[in-house]
Amino acid sequence: MKKFHVSVLILSIIGSFLFVPSAEANPKSNLNVTINGLKNQKGRICFNLFSGSRGFPSDKKLALQSKCVNIKEAPVQLNFKSLKAGTYALSIYHDANKDNKFNRNSLGMPLEGFGFSRNPKVLTSAPDFGDSAIFVAGSNLNIEIDIKYLSS
Repeated sequence: MKKFHVSVLILSIIGSFLFVPSAEANPKSNLNVTINGLKNQKGRICFNLFSGSRGFPSDKKLALQSKCVNIKEAPVQLNFKSLKAGTYALSIYHDANKDNKFNRNSLGMPLEGFGFSRNPKVLTSAPDFGDSAIFVAGSNLNIEIDIKYLSS
Protein backbone atom coordinates (compact mmCIF):
# COMPACT_ATOMS: atom_id res chain seq x y z
CA MET A 1 0.00 0.00 0.00
CA LYS A 2 2.87 2.34 0.81
CA LYS A 3 4.32 1.74 -2.69
CA PHE A 4 1.00 2.71 -4.22
CA HIS A 5 0.90 6.09 -2.36
CA VAL A 6 4.50 6.86 -3.30
CA SER A 7 3.78 6.02 -6.97
CA VAL A 8 0.71 8.27 -7.02
CA LEU A 9 2.69 11.07 -5.39
CA ILE A 10 5.51 10.77 -7.94
CA LEU A 11 3.06 10.67 -10.85
CA SER A 12 1.21 13.73 -9.57
CA ILE A 13 4.48 15.69 -9.20
CA ILE A 14 5.61 14.71 -12.70
CA GLY A 15 2.15 15.52 -14.07
CA SER A 16 2.18 18.96 -12.50
CA PHE A 17 5.38 19.79 -14.41
CA LEU A 18 3.96 18.47 -17.66
CA PHE A 19 0.79 20.53 -17.48
CA VAL A 20 2.18 23.82 -16.21
CA PRO A 21 0.74 26.48 -18.51
CA SER A 22 3.54 27.74 -20.65
CA ALA A 23 4.13 31.44 -20.92
CA GLU A 24 2.34 32.62 -24.03
CA ALA A 25 4.45 34.38 -26.58
CA ASN A 26 3.44 38.00 -26.81
CA PRO A 27 5.23 39.20 -29.93
CA LYS A 28 5.38 42.91 -30.44
CA SER A 29 5.44 44.56 -33.84
CA ASN A 30 6.62 47.85 -35.26
CA LEU A 31 4.51 49.86 -37.68
CA ASN A 32 6.51 52.22 -39.90
CA VAL A 33 4.50 54.81 -41.82
CA THR A 34 5.70 56.99 -44.69
CA ILE A 35 3.50 60.00 -45.48
CA ASN A 36 3.76 61.09 -49.11
CA GLY A 37 2.37 64.05 -51.02
CA LEU A 38 2.78 66.94 -48.59
CA LYS A 39 1.99 70.25 -50.30
CA ASN A 40 4.66 71.96 -48.18
CA GLN A 41 6.70 71.45 -45.02
CA LYS A 42 4.90 74.07 -42.91
CA GLY A 43 3.26 73.03 -39.67
CA ARG A 44 3.00 69.46 -38.52
CA ILE A 45 1.39 66.09 -39.07
CA CYS A 46 -1.23 65.05 -36.53
CA PHE A 47 -2.33 61.46 -36.23
CA ASN A 48 -4.74 59.16 -34.40
CA LEU A 49 -3.97 55.44 -34.17
CA PHE A 50 -6.98 53.25 -33.39
CA SER A 51 -7.14 49.58 -32.42
CA GLY A 52 -10.90 49.37 -33.05
CA SER A 53 -13.73 51.20 -34.74
CA ARG A 54 -14.86 53.18 -31.68
CA GLY A 55 -14.02 56.82 -32.28
CA PHE A 56 -12.37 56.32 -35.66
CA PRO A 57 -11.18 58.52 -37.31
CA SER A 58 -11.09 61.65 -35.15
CA ASP A 59 -11.96 61.03 -31.48
CA LYS A 60 -8.59 61.52 -29.80
CA LYS A 61 -9.94 60.31 -26.47
CA LEU A 62 -10.68 56.86 -27.94
CA ALA A 63 -7.46 56.61 -29.96
CA LEU A 64 -4.70 54.26 -28.84
CA GLN A 65 -2.20 57.02 -29.65
CA SER A 66 -2.81 60.61 -30.69
CA LYS A 67 -0.22 63.30 -31.25
CA CYS A 68 1.27 65.89 -33.58
CA VAL A 69 4.85 65.95 -34.88
CA ASN A 70 6.63 68.86 -36.52
CA ILE A 71 7.47 68.41 -40.18
CA LYS A 72 11.24 68.46 -40.58
CA GLU A 73 11.50 66.84 -43.98
CA ALA A 74 9.34 65.17 -46.56
CA PRO A 75 8.27 62.48 -46.73
CA VAL A 76 7.35 62.30 -43.04
CA GLN A 77 8.11 59.08 -41.18
CA LEU A 78 6.04 57.87 -38.21
CA ASN A 79 7.11 54.85 -36.19
CA PHE A 80 4.90 52.96 -33.77
CA LYS A 81 6.93 50.54 -31.71
CA SER A 82 5.94 47.46 -29.73
CA LEU A 83 2.34 47.14 -30.92
CA LYS A 84 0.50 43.98 -29.95
CA ALA A 85 -0.54 41.82 -32.89
CA GLY A 86 -3.93 43.06 -34.06
CA THR A 87 -5.91 45.29 -36.37
CA TYR A 88 -5.23 49.02 -36.44
CA ALA A 89 -6.24 52.06 -38.50
CA LEU A 90 -4.50 55.39 -38.75
CA SER A 91 -5.91 58.82 -39.61
CA ILE A 92 -3.65 61.81 -40.27
CA TYR A 93 -3.94 65.46 -41.21
CA HIS A 94 -1.54 68.23 -42.13
CA ASP A 95 -1.98 70.91 -39.46
CA ALA A 96 -0.31 73.57 -41.60
CA ASN A 97 -1.23 76.48 -39.29
CA LYS A 98 -0.47 74.57 -36.04
CA ASP A 99 -3.86 75.34 -34.47
CA ASN A 100 -4.49 71.72 -33.32
CA LYS A 101 -7.63 71.54 -35.46
CA PHE A 102 -8.56 69.84 -38.71
CA ASN A 103 -9.81 73.00 -40.43
CA ARG A 104 -12.86 72.91 -42.69
CA ASN A 105 -14.79 75.48 -44.68
CA SER A 106 -18.41 76.48 -43.98
CA LEU A 107 -19.64 73.49 -46.02
CA GLY A 108 -17.53 71.06 -43.98
CA MET A 109 -14.96 70.46 -46.72
CA PRO A 110 -11.39 69.96 -45.47
CA LEU A 111 -9.06 72.93 -45.83
CA GLU A 112 -6.02 70.88 -44.79
CA GLY A 113 -4.50 67.70 -46.16
CA PHE A 114 -5.60 64.35 -44.74
CA GLY A 115 -5.07 60.64 -45.19
CA PHE A 116 -5.82 57.18 -43.87
CA SER A 117 -4.05 53.86 -43.71
CA ARG A 118 -4.71 51.73 -46.82
CA ASN A 119 -5.43 54.97 -48.75
CA PRO A 120 -9.17 54.38 -49.21
CA LYS A 121 -11.06 56.50 -51.70
CA VAL A 122 -12.72 59.41 -49.90
CA LEU A 123 -15.80 60.82 -51.58
CA THR A 124 -18.28 62.50 -49.24
CA SER A 125 -17.14 61.46 -45.77
CA ALA A 126 -14.32 59.80 -43.88
CA PRO A 127 -13.92 56.06 -44.42
CA ASP A 128 -15.01 53.42 -41.93
CA PHE A 129 -12.47 51.67 -39.73
CA GLY A 130 -12.71 48.56 -41.91
CA ASP A 131 -11.75 50.51 -45.03
CA SER A 132 -8.55 51.69 -43.35
CA ALA A 133 -7.76 48.66 -41.17
CA ILE A 134 -4.37 46.98 -41.39
CA PHE A 135 -3.26 43.83 -39.63
CA VAL A 136 -0.05 44.20 -37.68
CA ALA A 137 1.82 41.03 -36.71
CA GLY A 138 5.44 40.03 -36.87
CA SER A 139 8.46 42.24 -36.55
CA ASN A 140 7.89 45.17 -38.92
CA LEU A 141 5.13 46.41 -41.18
CA ASN A 142 5.86 49.28 -43.56
CA ILE A 143 2.97 51.24 -45.06
CA GLU A 144 2.55 54.44 -47.04
CA ILE A 145 -0.19 57.03 -46.69
CA ASP A 146 -0.82 59.44 -49.55
CA ILE A 147 -2.03 62.75 -48.17
CA LYS A 148 -4.89 64.37 -50.09
CA TYR A 149 -5.78 68.06 -50.41
CA LEU A 150 -9.25 69.06 -51.57
CA SER A 151 -8.56 72.78 -51.64
CA SER A 152 -5.64 74.56 -53.21
